[in-house]
Amino acid sequence: MKSECDIIQVDRLECRITQHNWAFEKERAQDILRHWRLSSERNPSLYDGRILLAQRIEADLSDAERILRVDFFETSFSAFIAWRDFGWPDKTVFNCFSQAAVCAREGAFLLGQMALDHSNAGAFYFPCGNPDLSDVCPSGMVDLRASLIRELREETGLEASEGQEARDWVIVFDGQRAACIRRFDWPVAHKALKERVDAFLSAQSQPELAGVVFLKDPAALEEIALPPFMKIYLNSAFRSAAGMNF
Repeated sequence: MKSECDIIQVDRLECRITQHNWAFEKERAQDILRHWRLSSERNPSLYDGRILLAQRIEADLSDAERILRVDFFETSFSAFIAWRDFGWPDKTVFNCFSQAAVCAREGAFLLGQMALDHSNAGAFYFPCGNPDLSDVCPSGMVDLRASLIRELREETGLEASEGQEARDWVIVFDGQRAACIRRFDWPVAHKALKERVDAFLSAQSQPELAGVVFLKDPAALEEIALPPFMKIYLNSAFRSAAGMNF
């Protein structure tokens, strides 16, 4: 595992589902239940489904092929948000997820603002979501690429196949979060792309996003509600676009 805040590039992900007896989920069961009741009272749209968290993350950068290996385990969404909202008390577990970094023709990145019924309402992210059991293959491997393709489609109506997909992954480590980011360059201007996503959201009875913005100016990073790992990635992307080192 990397330091508190770090960024690396890898060629591929090697993720699998494993068995894990999560002590936090058992020992704090009553606290989790109380927190879920309060959270669902404030936001009745929350659903306590099954998601995947990571019990091990290891980056192997020594060989010709750089690999991120992740061991996932199944848990409840209620246990996850309690762990998150309590300040990540178990430091042996990680929230590892994938994101699609959609970049329009002129270098502007698409950011979605979470809708009011979301557990992170108001915050801006690349299209993403926690991996779940639908991302587990018959072989026991976990497909984070399939997860981001699904989330991109569900949140924006965009199909990943329309963009030029990067060959590598950028991994941003931010405390207990590990964001696995795949860039997709779209061959259209950001205004046309925004119109398309806005039309998709308007047609939804309960869209996952309140709206989208496109960000091209690094100075704007401090003007919107971005989590640290998003700022780390975008700063790196803007530096690369300016010809500076990764």
